[in-house]
Amino acid sequence: MPHEFFLPFGGQLDPNNRWVLLAQRIPWGKAEDLYIGQLKSTSEGRQAFSVRMALGALIIKERLGTSDRETVEQIKENPYLQYFIGLTEFKQEEPFHHTMMTHFRKRLGPDIINQINEWLVTEEVNQMTPDRDEITNDEDEHPSDDDENQTGSQPTAGQPSKQQPHSTPTHRGKLILDATCVPADIAYPTDLDLLNKSREKLEHMIDVMHQPLRGIQPKPRTYRKKARQAYLQVAKQRKVSKKKLRKAIKAQLQYIHRNLKHIEELAQQSGLHLLSTRQYRELLVIQEVYRQQKEMYDKRSNRIEDRIVSIEQPHVRPIVRGKAKAPVEFGAKVVISVIEGYTLIEHISWDNFHEGNTLQASVEAYHTRFGCYPEAVIADQLYRTRENRRYCQARGIRLSGPPLGRPAKEVQPEHKKLARQDACERNKAEGKFGEGKRCYGLDRIYTRLPETSETAISLQYFTMNLWHWLRSLFVFFCYMVLLTSSRKKLVCQAA
Repeated sequence: MPHEFFLPFGGQLDPNNRWVLLAQRIPWGKAEDLYIGQLKSTSEGRQAFSVRMALGALIIKERLGTSDRETVEQIKENPYLQYFIGLTEFKQEEPFHHTMMTHFRKRLGPDIINQINEWLVTEEVNQMTPDRDEITNDEDEHPSDDDENQTGSQPTAGQPSKQQPHSTPTHRGKLILDATCVPADIAYPTDLDLLNKSREKLEHMIDVMHQPLRGIQPKPRTYRKKARQAYLQVAKQRKVSKKKLRKAIKAQLQYIHRNLKHIEELAQQSGLHLLSTRQYRELLVIQEVYRQQKEMYDKRSNRIEDRIVSIEQPHVRPIVRGKAKAPVEFGAKVVISVIEGYTLIEHISWDNFHEGNTLQASVEAYHTRFGCYPEAVIADQLYRTRENRRYCQARGIRLSGPPLGRPAKEVQPEHKKLARQDACERNKAEGKFGEGKRCYGLDRIYTRLPETSETAISLQYFTMNLWHWLRSLFVFFCYMVLLTSSRKKLVCQAA
């Protein structure tokens, strides 16, 4: 509790502080059970940090938009942040080293974050839309006068009895679906830049592997100065013709091919153990980059399966979105669902995919969470395939958008109103994309590994939902204040 947090300079924590309210809202106990399952069962090593400290520190980082080092400094200086991560008293030393933030992202993972986010959203949505059984139970406990007068009468033939149980609703709420690309922190890739960077890394590997052979045999020639000059002659030009660009790519491919042969020869003499783990991983990536670029050069094509656009992050793929500002983005593709203002991640992948294929899985996930299907699915044209239309029709779900076939000559006013309402509802998903990319760091993911990047994306949507809950709590508080003041005015006027 906040009043039990010890402050050496006196006083108590404000129970209405945002970090105190969030600490009371997050289900730490259930999250601890999931977190412990990810740890290794061994008695050796240091004791693991609690899930409240690990998850709390990551939430603070994503909300404040700070680096790992700065996040630890903020926690060190702020008693509210120390209470949020589970400390019982204010301490002026660091609770952990800033490098532990990377381990927190690896240990938690996107699955645990998404599960905690789902618990939060499910509970809040169920509170906003109570089940009909609860309403009918209240009506049974407090019957009306007419019901009391008819208790002794028997139902006539053909009329159902009022004492029969009410069935639970089969459809409730709306499901809004949309997809976006979350860009990774890489420079805009070009074939020439990628080949030049690969060549430079291979040259450094040759230097490392030849180090034990100095004085015994000469170092293989790499022509690095000529290769650098050939690259700069094209890279510095504002406009390059296709012929010059193709010639420059061919030259870089030849240099890379020669360097790969030198590394293969040096590996037989001195071995690959001289390379670091990172260099060995980059060597494998460069071999695949050379194969892809050579194949595209020979076929005079710009497309290939599983195209690598970054040596440091080989999992990143080009995502064609067709936007006017950026037709191609480089990062993870995420499908989200918006339910009563809360956001859930339905699917995330580093490879491009058709988001329409995720509709049925999202609807079934909605049924698992809330025990009923949505009344309507609000989505764009990519989701309105024939298969999805049949799926929704079979389950009594309305899929937004015009029906198949030739457009009607005269559209009914109620259909126009419904289409406009669906368009306004779908804007909520676009608003969540804008909020995430402007305020929560979804415009660029700075983590390098695929698992930590997915964890960062899940954390940002989870943090977004937490602050949405805070805003709704504030709105409810303002509503109660206005309601109380209006009642006082009515009492005074009546007096």
